[in-house]
Formats: sequence, C-alpha cells, structure tokens
Amino acid sequence: MSKPPKYWHKAKILLSKRDPILKKIIKQYNKGHLTTKNNPFFSLCRTIVGQQISVKAADTIWNRLETKCKKKIIPQKIIKLKTTSMKKAGLSRQKISYLKNIAKSFKNKSFDVSSLKKMDDISAIDYITQLKGLGIWSAQMFLMFNLNRPDIFPTKDIGLIRAISKNYKKPYPPSEKFLNKISNLHSGYRTVFTWYMWRSIDPTDVEY
Repeated sequence: MSKPPKYWHKAKILLSKRDPILKKIIKQYNKGHLTTKNNPFFSLCRTIVGQQISVKAADTIWNRLETKCKKKIIPQKIIKLKTTSMKKAGLSRQKISYLKNIAKSFKNKSFDVSSLKKMDDISAIDYITQLKGLGIWSAQMFLMFNLNRPDIFPTKDIGLIRAISKNYKKPYPPSEKFLNKISNLHSGYRTVFTWYMWRSIDPTDVEY
C-alpha cells in the first residue's frame, strides 16, 4: 500500500478533536488514506471519465479504456484510439472529445503541468479549467489526487454532499449555511474530510 500524504496523520488527529462525527468515521476507516498519483495525464483523463457518473461506473469504463490502450494511458495512445473504439468502452462523444483535446495539449506541451506546483489552489484551478472539458470539480480532483493539496472542498461533488447529509442528519442537499459551517470546521484539511465522507458511503477507494 502506498504511503499517505505527509499531512494525513496530523489532519486526522486535528479533525478528530474538532468533529466527533468525523472522529467515528476516521476510526472506522483508520487504515485507509487518499492515494495520490504522480502522473498528471493519467489523473486528468481519469477525472474526465469520472465526471457525473458513479465511482463503480467510472471504474468499469476506465478498465475498458486501459485495455484498449494496452494498460498505458499516455497522450499518443489516446490520440491514436478511434472514436468508435472509445464509444464501445462506454465513453460519450463529448468525453471522447475532451480526452483527445487533453492528449493533444500534453503532446504539444501547450499545457504546462510543472507550473501548477508553484500556484496556489485558486490559480491552479483557473489554469486547469482553461482546458476544454475540465471544470472546477475536475480541477479540484486533480489538486487532491495529483498535487496533494490538503484543503480542497468540492461542494459540487454529489458523493460528498450525499455523505454530509447522511452523516450529519441533514436534508439533501444541505443548506449553503450548513455547508459553510462544515467547511469552516474542517478548514486546513478539507481534502481529508472529503475523503472520509466518500468512504462513509462507498467502501470503494476513490482514485483519480
């Protein structure tokens, strides 16, 4: 099993002190942690595939895509894949267009991944969302799973909102006022809070 992000252990202790509900969830999934990928192209493609569908559905489509790419998700493979072949994997025409666009941006180096490490969260999200097909949610997933940012709170994530409603016994969706309260309570380590919320409703380890 890969090592947790450097901030993970400290965050668990701090958040457990702040939030008794989260403390119970952390105890239940104590051995797990967010798994990061040091592969920007892989992460962005995985995010595109996972847009607006369940984790299980995304895993199925991703596995088919990997098979078609012979287990190598790299720009050259995505560019060469035929649209019909990608559709058979379960991808929509729109997602295929996004994947091909990202592949071309990586191949011709018009998208400078290395510059993201020097940017703050807001600047990095602004830069990523310049790529067609990558909105704020997709950029946030990239910051969490690739750049190891500890304080991302993706309020447009359906799974997160469902989990907050369930664990804090609030109507779905929770009010903006309550989400702000939750955000402030876990400020500094909202990535960690989000990960445990996901695990509380789905035992499948989320990965982008």
